[in-house]
Amino acid sequence: MNNVVVIGGGVAGIQSAMDIANHNIHVYLIEREPSIGGHMAMLDKTFPTNDCSMCILSPKMAEISRHPYVTILTLAEVEKIEGEVGNFTVTVTQYPRYINEKECTGCGDCVLICPIEVYNKFDAGIGVRKAIYKPHAQSIPNIVVKDNLHCIECGLCYGVCGKDAVLKVTEDRVETLEISASAVVIATGYTLFDPQKKSQFGYLRYPDVITSLEFERMINAGGPTAGNLRRLSNGETPKSIVFVQCVGSRDLTVKRNICSCVCCMYALKNSMLIKEHYPDCEVSILYSDIRAYGKGYEEYYERAINAGVKIIRGLPGDVQDNGKGRLVLPVENTETREFLNLEADLVILSVGMIPEPETVRLAKSLGLGLDEHQFLSSADMKLDPSGTMRPGIYIAGAALAPKDIPDCVMSAGAAAMKASIDVIRSEQ
Repeated sequence: MNNVVVIGGGVAGIQSAMDIANHNIHVYLIEREPSIGGHMAMLDKTFPTNDCSMCILSPKMAEISRHPYVTILTLAEVEKIEGEVGNFTVTVTQYPRYINEKECTGCGDCVLICPIEVYNKFDAGIGVRKAIYKPHAQSIPNIVVKDNLHCIECGLCYGVCGKDAVLKVTEDRVETLEISASAVVIATGYTLFDPQKKSQFGYLRYPDVITSLEFERMINAGGPTAGNLRRLSNGETPKSIVFVQCVGSRDLTVKRNICSCVCCMYALKNSMLIKEHYPDCEVSILYSDIRAYGKGYEEYYERAINAGVKIIRGLPGDVQDNGKGRLVLPVENTETREFLNLEADLVILSVGMIPEPETVRLAKSLGLGLDEHQFLSSADMKLDPSGTMRPGIYIAGAALAPKDIPDCVMSAGAAAMKASIDVIRSEQ
């Protein structure tokens, strides 16, 4: 029974699965989306080096897809985990893809001919996809998925597929799998705070108020606008952009008094990307504290200032429409005590991380501890940060707390080592 189940196919789950598999231990990597990669696959660049996000992630995705000791299960969710360390039974629900995975080559002919378009979750809702689709060009597994909820069964994809890989509704079904495992790693990541709870910022009320993740997809060359910045209201290139920090972080009014760790740095990164592509665009960041704590982060902050980004200490009141097609943000610069009315074509809300609801559900069913913010709680933050109250179940990445990519990778390695030791012990 030398298996390990890793739940979550983001960068932490991929790294953890890879580290375990490299010990010649078989790993089941469970991911609920059609492709592994998680939030990192949605990003354009990473701080503080501005390296391409997918240039780092896609080799890991490709390597783990070819690893002889890894089985990837996408469109799958863990329902329950029973047993004890060395002898777990993990019940997994496998949802249908309505595609013959052995025959599909990912050519995309069916995608081109499909007449139905719906909002694309991978593009954070600002782009569209077809009813049969791949999340992105570098999806792993490199096959399409048929969205039966929006499919009108026109039959065009059946006719165009030379491999007859597209299945009808009656030819695929939900399956329940039971996997025996010696250990389990939970690396289910995070979701984003809903900015509608901060109604003063006008998210969804004003089309030119967007979230940081929507901006990431917009400035990404593989995104819906091919990397070109656009105002959602009229499609024009914005001439002034304002970032608003701590939306859903360090805010007692929404019971989120935790810092989300990455917001300051990704706002600095995105502001520099704007100045790089649009030097004449005026960019401002409204903040309460800049937390540039990592290696090279303070230097990165200075680079943003030198690039012409305005860093203003103070958070705005209500975002208002000035009636002339621009947004106005009233704010007090608490360093100079100056009151400003900033005008912006685009307002970007730096939303924080919150726990994934399905992780909370799973934790409660397993009797795992949750902290006051509903993130998974470790057995001992100092001595055993990857352990839980149940021996054999470990946590990695942002399922434990808000983390940036290097911290996620580091915690994934710790959880992988713990799980590998459990497998070795169970075989003795």
